[in-house]
This record gives sequence, C-alpha cells and structure tokens, in this order.
Amino acid sequence: MSVGIVGGGITGLAIHHYLRESGVESVVFEADDEPGGVIRSEEVERRVLDFGPQRTRLTPSIRALVESLGLAGEMREAADPPLYVYRDGKLRRVPQTPQEAVTTDLLSWRGKARALLEPLTDPAKEGETVEEFLTRKFGREVARYYFGPLYAGIYGSHPGEMPMAHSLSKALDGAGIEGSVLASVVRKVLAGREAPPIVSFDAGLQRLPAALAEAHSESVRLGTPVRAIRRDGDGFTVETDAGETRVDELVVTTPADVTADLLSGVASAETTTALRDLNYNPQAVVHLHAEADLTGAGYQVQYDEDFRTLGVTWNASLLGRNGVYTCYLGGSKNPEAVEWSDEELASVAVSEFEEVTGASARPLSVHHLRRGMPAYDRSWSALDRVSTPEGVRLCTNYTARAGIPGRIREARTVAEELRERGSAPIEEVVPESG
Repeated sequence: MSVGIVGGGITGLAIHHYLRESGVESVVFEADDEPGGVIRSEEVERRVLDFGPQRTRLTPSIRALVESLGLAGEMREAADPPLYVYRDGKLRRVPQTPQEAVTTDLLSWRGKARALLEPLTDPAKEGETVEEFLTRKFGREVARYYFGPLYAGIYGSHPGEMPMAHSLSKALDGAGIEGSVLASVVRKVLAGREAPPIVSFDAGLQRLPAALAEAHSESVRLGTPVRAIRRDGDGFTVETDAGETRVDELVVTTPADVTADLLSGVASAETTTALRDLNYNPQAVVHLHAEADLTGAGYQVQYDEDFRTLGVTWNASLLGRNGVYTCYLGGSKNPEAVEWSDEELASVAVSEFEEVTGASARPLSVHHLRRGMPAYDRSWSALDRVSTPEGVRLCTNYTARAGIPGRIREARTVAEELRERGSAPIEEVVPESG
C-alpha cells in the first residue's frame, strides 16, 4: 500500500515518519516552503520566538521521537512552574497540589468547599456546555475562575459556547478520567504519578517538525501545494504543479476549509459544506521583551475582565528565553483584533502587560493568525455531517485533540492502522518538459 499525506505540519510529518520506519511507502505534500504548519519558530534580535505553541509535554511518545531524531541534546526542560489567573486586579496563583488548593486566594472558602462535592455529581449530560458542566460539577467559582479560564483559554473560546461532546469530554477520555474528576486526580496524586516535564528546543518548537522533514527529505515535498485530488480506480491521484502521484490511501491533515476544497472532487457536497462550517478563532500573537522579575509559566485573563489580552506565556522564566513574553489577543472574545495594525496590537499588549505585571516592556514582533485554534464551539456539530470516502482519513486537530502530544499520539495510531494494510511502491507520472 502507498499513502499520500496532505499537510506537512507535525501530524502529517509524524505519520510519515512512523510509516517509513515500518516500511510503508508514503509521501508528504506541503504547500509552504517550511515544515511545521502552525508550529513556527524564528529568531528576532537573537531571541528565539515561537508563533504557535510555546512548549509541549515530554510524553513517552514525544520522548521516543526526540531520541530517534537525535534531538535530546537540543531540548530545554522545565519543571512545572506556577501558573496564574488575572482576576479582580491581581495575579492569583492556580493551585497545582492539594495543599495549594487550600491556601489559594483564587477561590473563596465557600468555593473551595463547594468543589469537594464534585464526586457526588453526575457525569456530563447530553447537550451540556463546558461552562454548564464545570458549574454543575464544581460550583460557579471554580468554573469561572479556575477551570474555565485555563481550559477555554487554550482555544480562545468562551466555555459557554463549547459543547462538552466536542471538547472537554474528549480531553477527559484521553486522560483516562471516568466519573469523578476530583477522585481521579486524587488517585493519581496518591499513586505518585506526575505530569511529563515541559520542554522545547534551543531553536524553538519548530525544530521537531524540521527534524522530521530532514529525516525523510526525499519524500517530503515542501513548496508543493496540492491542486486537486481525484479518484483513480481503488486509489487516488494527487495533482501538483510538479506532476501527478497515484496513492492507495490518503491522509489529510490540513485545516477544515482547506480540506473541503481538496476533497471537493471525491467527497459529498454535504461533507465539504460541513467542513467549511467549522469555526477557527483568529488570534494575534505579540512578543514582548521585558526585564521583569517574574517566575512562572504565565497567566490567563479571567474572561469577565475588561482586557483584550487573553493570556501571556512567560517564556523568559519558563524556558530561559532571555526576557521574552508572548501575549495572545483575539479569540471569540475579540475576533476583530486580528485585523488591527501591528502598531495597535503592540500598544495594547504592552499597556496591558505593564498594568498586570508592573514591569515595562517593548514589542519584539507581531504575528496575525487568521485561522488560529479550532474553536470547539457550537459549530462543531457540523462534524456529524462529515463522511469521508473510502480510503480517505482526516487526522487533524479539529477532529481529535489539539496539542502536540495529542497530535503525535493520533499520528502513531493512524500509522499503525495503515501499516496493517501492507505496502506497495508509489507510482509517479511527471509531465514532459517543454
């Protein structure tokens, strides 16, 4: 069997790596000249900046991948530093241990006591939103000031607009949590189970997809957008400006609207329409430099605050990034922010950072992500109308968990499923020159 992979982000490259390791013929088509998709790293003023994810967890799958690529010596590892929520004019530390849960000023004593009733509550109900679920399980304070800002802040969506079925329920299932969330956490603490360490690379997170592309450079086609996909017998023909490639199976890892266009010749109109209905939250990423005496991972802004900044990662203390702080604006709260000028975005990021931290700052870069994180909002009901043709798989952050660990885990699963179907050489037809 031969496999065509459309999209050279971390998902597509990881699938390709696992397939090639097991002897399955595959080829990656990536429209951009650089690998990585949303994972982008750049050096500005001799400082490494990441424009997508800022770090990842060194799960066993990622550790194995890093070691197989010879990247272990380039890793930067951090212990779990404090994380904060900005609420009522103050940075309040998020509790990470039972002891901190008792002493935190993020919640009142009444809010803490209410959270202890969680084991007595029912699991998620059909049609429930993340906000409704958290409020019913843990009480209003925990929902608004703790879990709500931390979970919804990742995607830039309001938890009241995120159905459980397409968001938090999948995360809980992936973490092996059934029934009581609190009881599951207590069991993990008592068993001494710790979260994998936070890591990045000296050159930024893009080093990982870049290494995957380098390891298989002969079959990773950068700067090669797919123009069309058509059915070809039991397989497919992938058309690019460089020619046509016939494959038996297709894995598509591109954003939903791009996928809809690519599959327009082989999928139903209902499927392509549904894919276009999925919302992404636009985001603006502003990197600042500050000589601030701050120790921690960063903070999320509680969504009722009158701020345009959604959250800030403290790269300086988290991973030794020489005074770098990464601010996020936009999301569902303020989607038009992505259309502001660089100067306006930088001004807002600087002024709100200085107000929260008390430290002076200056901008290093501004990056516009018009298709930022999948919103996992009510538009995700459109997935019920998606049905891909036989031989086509969607492997991407809008159909499964986002985040690098989730992407690597799904990539391995898809590669293993494809490997079981056997292997065959890729047939290629190159147009005659002249």
